[in-house]
Amino acid sequence: MSKAIRLNDGFYIPVIGLGTYKVTKSPFNPKLPKPDDVENIVKFAIDAGYRHFDCAWIHRTEKSVGKAIKAKIKENVIKREDLFITTKLWNNFHRRKKVMEKLKLSLKNMKLSYVDLYLIHWPIGFNETSKTVPLGDGQEAYSDVDYLETWKGMEDCLRCGYTRSIGLANFNSEQIDRILRHAEYKPVINQIEVHPQFSQKKLIQFCKERNIVVSAYYPFGLSDQPGTLIFPETTVLDDNIHQIGRKYNKSAAQVVLNYLVSLGLCVVPKSVSNLRISEYIDIFDFQLEPEDVVYLDSCNWNNRICTMRAFMDHLHYPFRIEY
Repeated sequence: MSKAIRLNDGFYIPVIGLGTYKVTKSPFNPKLPKPDDVENIVKFAIDAGYRHFDCAWIHRTEKSVGKAIKAKIKENVIKREDLFITTKLWNNFHRRKKVMEKLKLSLKNMKLSYVDLYLIHWPIGFNETSKTVPLGDGQEAYSDVDYLETWKGMEDCLRCGYTRSIGLANFNSEQIDRILRHAEYKPVINQIEVHPQFSQKKLIQFCKERNIVVSAYYPFGLSDQPGTLIFPETTVLDDNIHQIGRKYNKSAAQVVLNYLVSLGLCVVPKSVSNLRISEYIDIFDFQLEPEDVVYLDSCNWNNRICTMRAFMDHLHYPFRIEY
């Protein structure tokens, strides 16, 4: 397996990145590690060989990631050009003039002159005066800005050199095609939830046919409610996958990541454990046998973890259609 994938604009993205969602305090997770812990996690990951880091303004990790990068550049461990840094535009800032303004803030947070990839985090927009996650506030919290306008702002960022590539996250097939019909610059990536229990093969194929790479978040299908009908036990706890791992002297998590990368995906697992961080990047020295791939394919339950169900009544809610 290749350790990088060529994007449709000619740049390369490492297939394994470290996700930074839920590794620090944010509107989604008020009790997780402190920013200093995140900085140390990223420093360790750089030493372990990671060169791809997946951030987002809403996750409140940009400053910590930037500090870690600066420290490792100062130590001559890396150069800026060795890294692939992704961040994302949050839903309150979909107006065209706000897009570049928020990217500049992210760059200031990270003390970088550019990012490698900037994504529209969701097709749904919130008013600039609304809470960042306006649960229970109803349609009054929603923006009427069309994501086509947002894409124009993304293209502005690209032309000005604040990002090398631009893309999407959590967009469905119809929304992607609508972007493509109006875009001057194609999205290079659609970042979506993918794991063996939610394989998304139709959307992956749809993106592949349009030369758009799929980046997979939640690659292990971990949820806060494992073992229930809605969220069945994740594949990394599956005894059969542990047995597959023993055949290759690998963990269940390494088997799952190898499987996803073999499908042509980028993956962005996250962890606060040094052991796990080291493990997740060590997946390139084995190839799953056909019967193992068949079993992993069979794990699909079409169960989505990240539903954004609270905003189902938004005009641009992406999960009403099959893919």
